[in-house]
Amino acid sequence: AKMENHTRISEFTLSGFKSQPGSQILLSVLFSTMYIVTVVGNICMILIIRMDSSLHTPMYFFLENLSTLDICYSSVITPRATLAFLLGRRSISYSGCASQMFFFSLFGTTEAFFLAVMAYDRFTAICNPLLYQVIMSRRLCVLMVMGSYLSGCINCTIQTSFTFSLSFCGHTEINHFFCEVAAVIHASCSDTLVNELVMLAVCGSIIVGTALVVFISYGYIIITIIQMPSAESRHKAFSTCSSHMITICLFFGTVFFMYARPGAAASPNKTNTISVFYTIVIPMLNPFIYTLRNREVKRSLRKQLKR
Repeated sequence: AKMENHTRISEFTLSGFKSQPGSQILLSVLFSTMYIVTVVGNICMILIIRMDSSLHTPMYFFLENLSTLDICYSSVITPRATLAFLLGRRSISYSGCASQMFFFSLFGTTEAFFLAVMAYDRFTAICNPLLYQVIMSRRLCVLMVMGSYLSGCINCTIQTSFTFSLSFCGHTEINHFFCEVAAVIHASCSDTLVNELVMLAVCGSIIVGTALVVFISYGYIIITIIQMPSAESRHKAFSTCSSHMITICLFFGTVFFMYARPGAAASPNKTNTISVFYTIVIPMLNPFIYTLRNREVKRSLRKQLKR
């Protein structure tokens, strides 16, 4: 039975993906490879945007910030997990766990708001093309990025402070490969009902709120594209949105399953693999999605390679 114990422990043990030594080496190779691809791919995306003046538009300003965010997001989780698999050192200090949760929640929440902001940007570009440059001014773009980070700070402060106000008894094992909110809540020996409700309410409202902005924006975008007179203009408009739509489906689909459903904190075994997808795989895929499905980026990339 769980017992109340208000003595602060010094460290946790991360027990996610425990398996045979050979499998641990394979996991470390897989994680390190994906992390290298993530960092290199997103740095290349940032450099392409900065080196080509034709890409200095609001859309690519947000994309550059998304690439920076993806590097930070993956860096909070992947290097430590890789070392844990390789060296077998699965312990993490109390303060280290709190810090990892704080920055993971910060960057994850900020990415959700970024995707909503980028959807609004596409809505403005396609539905109000004549006013696009006026509406999406540099000042508004910067304010949107700052607002996204501020929202992330508010959420990560709430989640981390509520989670680490719980009691943890004796040798505490977290059934995850990093200090994910729901897994740490599940490892507590306190009554976690309030924390689960707070997580569901806060994360659910963020996910539903940002998703609504995305769906409404793309609803108007689809209607506008359908009403365009020529097939060429419809294809051009759709091509500017397709990459973002793929990223949205991948990100919100996995995050909704993780945090916006009742009982999310009670089933960590089901979410370890899904966590790999949205913390490591999606940041790795984003540069390829935006490069392979974007004519302007591909044209800029070819131009830079020729130079």
